[in-house]
Amino acid sequence: MSIIVINAGSSSIKYTVYKAQSLEAIDHGLIEEVSDYHDAFLEMQGNLIRHNINLSEIEGFAHRVVHGGEKFHEPVIIDDEVIREINYLIPFAPLHNPANLEGIIAARNIAPNVPHIAIFDTSFHRSMPEYAYRYPLPHDLYEHYHIRKYGFHGTSHDYVSQKTSQWLGKPIDELNLITFHIGNGVSACAIAKGISIDTSMGMTPLEGLMMGTRSGSIDPSIIGYLMREKGLSIDEIDVLLNKQSGLKAIAGTNDLRSIINAKESGDLHAALAVEMFCFRLRKQLGEYMAILNGVDAVIFTGGIGEHSPLVRKEVCSNLSHLGIRIDETRNLSKTIEDTMPKARRLQTHR
Repeated sequence: MSIIVINAGSSSIKYTVYKAQSLEAIDHGLIEEVSDYHDAFLEMQGNLIRHNINLSEIEGFAHRVVHGGEKFHEPVIIDDEVIREINYLIPFAPLHNPANLEGIIAARNIAPNVPHIAIFDTSFHRSMPEYAYRYPLPHDLYEHYHIRKYGFHGTSHDYVSQKTSQWLGKPIDELNLITFHIGNGVSACAIAKGISIDTSMGMTPLEGLMMGTRSGSIDPSIIGYLMREKGLSIDEIDVLLNKQSGLKAIAGTNDLRSIINAKESGDLHAALAVEMFCFRLRKQLGEYMAILNGVDAVIFTGGIGEHSPLVRKEVCSNLSHLGIRIDETRNLSKTIEDTMPKARRLQTHR
């Protein structure tokens, strides 16, 4: 028997099939340029059949959902009420929850007789203390409109912290960690003894670090200024900050590999984009070192975090005064086995 893990995005569906007991991955796939989710799941079903995986043998579907609001603290079995709540939360994650929801509805239509489970990106960060998740705004905005920091990429931050515990051979409740999820979306998390105590993303995934197409945190007055001086509508500003900013705005593309190549060819805009990107990551590292009582390891994950030695080097360089040293040779390694000694060298002194 098997389970299928689904990540339904705005234009693609990623899926992995695991053996239910061992959690061994036995198949995975990516369906791109999705316009109809029902058709996309029929395509996935065809792919599975060609790989000798029968949907009648599937024990359940696990769906990634970006925003769980204040209601969902852990994975839940999806029913009509859960679907209504995910729909209600769309204004908090307008780029993500609609696609997540479409994927859930399509999958339930394809496989209505097995349980479907929602796993929320926000759940891991429910442990943040109130002084970390509240904004300095009037109480009414929190109590009636639920304006607060929720945090995202929680499944990623939780997973890599657990794996780091295994790699270091220490219980998770004895470790303080800083995790960086760096892909097109970027977030950091301060983890004290396995618990998220702060994260860089906020009420929506727009807050925080510079990203592929998102601005990250900026002076909020810029929004009013653009509305008055440039005549932009709130919807136009939303598109600007979410889809036309970040690396794309500075370098002309959000593909970091292309940006690094352009930088090495002397492109000044590309060089500036890399410098801005890494500068903000390094600042976040220092901020989280300040709130943790010592740091045992700094972890990089996500497409960029895993595959860009340059970013890891720039973030960690010149921090020996904070107890962080990076081994240049191991930083270029391709496997986790080769980088294990590096992980130990990234420990800071208590």
